[in-house]
Amino acid sequence: MNLPNKLTVLRMIMVPFFVLFMLTDIGGPANKWITLVIFCVASLTDMLDGKIARARNLVTNFGKFMDPLADKMLVCSAMICFIPLGKLTAWYVIIIIAREFIISGFRLVASDNNVVIAASYWGKFKTVSQMFMIILLIADLGGVFNTIAAILVWVSLALTVISLVDYIGKNIQVLTKGGM
Repeated sequence: MNLPNKLTVLRMIMVPFFVLFMLTDIGGPANKWITLVIFCVASLTDMLDGKIARARNLVTNFGKFMDPLADKMLVCSAMICFIPLGKLTAWYVIIIIAREFIISGFRLVASDNNVVIAASYWGKFKTVSQMFMIILLIADLGGVFNTIAAILVWVSLALTVISLVDYIGKNIQVLTKGGM
């Protein structure tokens, strides 16, 4: 297994620990900071695995499939955890997760038709806005930081919808090619 794939697996292994510290008081007063470090390290592995894979020509089918799945696990787990903590509403998280299911379905249909669908800039902007939002919601620094987090909630929701519409619009032929 190459380094980018190991980073992807590491990110997936970090998710249960992230959730454990997010939803319990196991770390006491340091819980928030432990959670924040886990999320930031996991987010950095997301950036690093792709850069390393492309730079060293280590792109694999495992990485193409598991990297987006690991990202979805991390981000969706964080957002689900925010519901009982009162930081996000269920309807918001449902929209985010529904988009991920739709895109994953599109990718499966495309894969069955030997079509590779590249990630768009809208999707990348969405992911970055979600990750910054999550970092600010975990840190809960108050004042202007909470205002920025609230703005990022709405920005990431808008980018989620925009990236979905863009993705479907650019790849609608996948559905017609698939015999649907």
